[in-house]
Amino acid sequence: MPSVAVKLYSVFFKFMLKHRLQNRIIQIDNNGSFGVTSRPNEESIASPNPLFTDGVATKDLHVHPGSSISIRIFLPETCLNSPDSDLKSRVRISTQALLRRNSYGYYTTDNVIEKEKNMFNNHRRSSVGCSSNASDDHFGSKKSEIGVLYRGYSPAGGKKSSLRKLPVLLQFHGGGFVSGSNDSTANDLFCRRIAKLCDVIVLAVGYRLAPEDRYPAAFEDGLNVLHWLAKQANLAECSKSVGVEGRRGEGTELRKSGDAYGQIADAFGASLVEPWLAAHGDPSRCVLLGVSCGGNIADYVARKAVEAGKLLDPVKVVFQVLMYPFFIGSVPTHSEIKLANSYFYDKALCTLAWKLFLPEGEFDLDHPAANPLTPDRGPPLTRMPPTLTVIAEHDWMRDRAIAYSEELRKVNVDAPVLEYKDAVHEFATLDMLLKTPQAQACAEDIAIWVKKYISLRGHEFSY
Repeated sequence: MPSVAVKLYSVFFKFMLKHRLQNRIIQIDNNGSFGVTSRPNEESIASPNPLFTDGVATKDLHVHPGSSISIRIFLPETCLNSPDSDLKSRVRISTQALLRRNSYGYYTTDNVIEKEKNMFNNHRRSSVGCSSNASDDHFGSKKSEIGVLYRGYSPAGGKKSSLRKLPVLLQFHGGGFVSGSNDSTANDLFCRRIAKLCDVIVLAVGYRLAPEDRYPAAFEDGLNVLHWLAKQANLAECSKSVGVEGRRGEGTELRKSGDAYGQIADAFGASLVEPWLAAHGDPSRCVLLGVSCGGNIADYVARKAVEAGKLLDPVKVVFQVLMYPFFIGSVPTHSEIKLANSYFYDKALCTLAWKLFLPEGEFDLDHPAANPLTPDRGPPLTRMPPTLTVIAEHDWMRDRAIAYSEELRKVNVDAPVLEYKDAVHEFATLDMLLKTPQAQACAEDIAIWVKKYISLRGHEFSY
């Protein structure tokens, strides 16, 4: 059974969540069809940090200027590793010594710089291969004695074989479609863990929330990020071509003080190349990971990716992970009856969340967004990517997740299920449970399966 601390925190958690949801219903009633006018900060937020803190650098951006879809990128430090022993000496590091805004929208402060000073000066000497006595790096960036910011790089001579390419994992946070964020402290810690264990670039998606934005807003946001990733890959290829042609031309060269990948934009100038993805992202090995309601979004995005086929090239979804997905249906399962009042997210609260998420007048527990086994949901399950499902013993949603996995296996889709004893819904992602041995073990188990499908050969599977 869960510990006494978990039980007590669950009571407090459900009380607060019910209070928030009821307040939003009142706000909707007061504001008519315009919905909630303001959303208070309900979670602690982790600031982005472009330094390799704890082995992972992060940055925030929006898919398009003015877009409400935000992304936090988690880049593991392993991107600097390569069998090519000369690679690290060719990595471009931009350095910052003053309090100023850099080209990616981050601010460095004296406190941050002083805190990271020794660690990252050592990192530059030992991992990047830059001499501590040099005044300029390989690409002409001005040296600073206090702190470094990684900005992506372009290998000398444009040697693609030297790039350390990592798979890209799209992560969708939980919160019942009505709460949660991609930059919360809990989600930041979880994504850092996944980035390091799986050795992938994680894109944590900040999708629109209900009841301000009802179905299909969150689902469309997830799909838009996948299309944005494909666009980024194509823009990066164009940027490389321009760079090569420039070197062959009349002395034209890439900006030494800027980004080798930052010069190409779409026809409206709205989508500059993201340098971390351009330098290190391999979208042909794309993984989707959804937590709770994020699992519903991930499964929707996977279905749309299957339907799009080659239209998404070079992006290819090779695997998805559904962590205790937020599935429900009109005919209750055994677990929905037995565990209806389970920990943290009981059935009554989740039903209320679905009422806030689904369009007004269209509440139906067999809605395609809610029930994965609704007939004619499309596409045929046989076309779905391999799917790992994580479930908890004390989660009332577990049986429907198992049923979905069983249907996938019936059509020969690799769909393993990992069940964790004495675990509750969101046991590996909830703030107070993130540092438990069980949460760490779950992340390690996920990494085993993810690595099976992101392997360059595609068939290795070892412990």
